[in-house]
Amino acid sequence: MPVPFADLQLQYQNIKSEIDGAIAAVIRDNAFIRGSYVDAFEQEFATAVDIKHCVSCANGTDALYLAMAALKVQPGDEVITTAHSWISTSAMITHAGATVVFCDTDGATFTIDPTAIEAAITPRTVGIIPVHLYGQPADMDAIMAIARKHKLWVIEDCAQAHLARYKDRQVGTFGAAATYSFYPGKNLGAMGDAGAIVTNDGALAEHMTMLARHGGLVKHQHHIEGVNSRLDGMQAAILSAKLPYLAGWTKARQDAARVYDAGLNQVEDVVVPQVAPGRSHVYHLYTIRHPRRDALAAHLNANGVQTAINYPTALPFLAAYRRFDQRPEQFPNAFADQGRILSLPMFAEIVSEQLQDVIDLIRAFR
Repeated sequence: MPVPFADLQLQYQNIKSEIDGAIAAVIRDNAFIRGSYVDAFEQEFATAVDIKHCVSCANGTDALYLAMAALKVQPGDEVITTAHSWISTSAMITHAGATVVFCDTDGATFTIDPTAIEAAITPRTVGIIPVHLYGQPADMDAIMAIARKHKLWVIEDCAQAHLARYKDRQVGTFGAAATYSFYPGKNLGAMGDAGAIVTNDGALAEHMTMLARHGGLVKHQHHIEGVNSRLDGMQAAILSAKLPYLAGWTKARQDAARVYDAGLNQVEDVVVPQVAPGRSHVYHLYTIRHPRRDALAAHLNANGVQTAINYPTALPFLAAYRRFDQRPEQFPNAFADQGRILSLPMFAEIVSEQLQDVIDLIRAFR
C-alpha cells in the first residue's frame, strides 16, 4: 500500500469532533487574538512539559528570537549551536544580534557534541543552543556542566522533541528557557504556524511576553519596544484539543520505531537511529543512514513510499553562511551525514502493514 511520509488528514479525521468543536468555539466567542483559549493552552502546555511558565508566540522561529532578546543578546556576543539543524536555530542568533558559532554533532545521535562546545568557547561566548534533533535529547548533563563552568545561558531548541526525556527530566527544563514549534507536522502540531517558549523564571517569562506583545502586558501600555508575535486563538484551541492525545501519539511513534529497528537493524548498509542511554526519543523523524541514500530514496519513492532528507545541507555549508568560509574537516560528522541521511515515514497512525512494506522494500534494495 502507499505509505505517506505523514498523514495529517488521518489525524484530523480521528479527532474531528474535538477539532471542529474547538474551531466553532473560537468563532462563537470572537476570540481570534489572545484571550481565554490562548491563556488556557499556555497553562496546559506548561503542565504537560513540567515547567512553570509558557509564553506562546507566532511560531518556533520567533520563539528562539524572543528568548535571546529577553536574555539581552547583543552585538559582539557569540552563541554556540549545532551544525546540523533547521536554519531557524542559527538565523535567529544572527537576528538577535550575535554571531553564530557552529559545533559538530557527536556522530551517533545527530545531536551537538559537548566536546566540540568546550573547544568553541571564547571570551565572547554568552550562550549555547542545543537542538534535540529528530526527537532525541542532546547530552544535557554534559552541556549544562559546560554552561555552569563558563557561566553561559542555555536555550533548548525543543521544536522536534515534545515530551522527550533526558534521564528523569523532560527536555526544556534544563536551561534558562526552551523553545517549541507547533508547525502542523510536529508531534504536537497546529493547523497553521504556532510556537512557544517555556521557562521556570517568572521575570524572564514576563519579559518574553512583553516582547511578543508589542512591549506590554496590557493594550496601549508599552513598557519596551516589542514585536508582534502572538498565538492565534484558533491555533491555541486546536492545540488544546490535541494535547490530551500527545502522550498516546508519542507512544505510537516509539512503537513504530521499534518495528523499524527490528526490521532494519541487520540490513547491510542501513544504520538505524542510535538512542543514547538515559534518553527517551520521541521520533518526530525516524532517520537512517545509508551510503547510497539517493538511490535508496528513489527506490522507495518509485514504490509508493514517501521519504525526506532532514537536512540535505549542514548549516555551515549553506550559502547563507558562506561568510564564515567553513571547511568540511571542521564538521566531519555533520558533513558526512549530508549525503547519507534519509527520513522514513513516521506518524502516530502508521499501521503495521505500512511499516512492513517500508522494511521489505529496503531489504529488497540492491
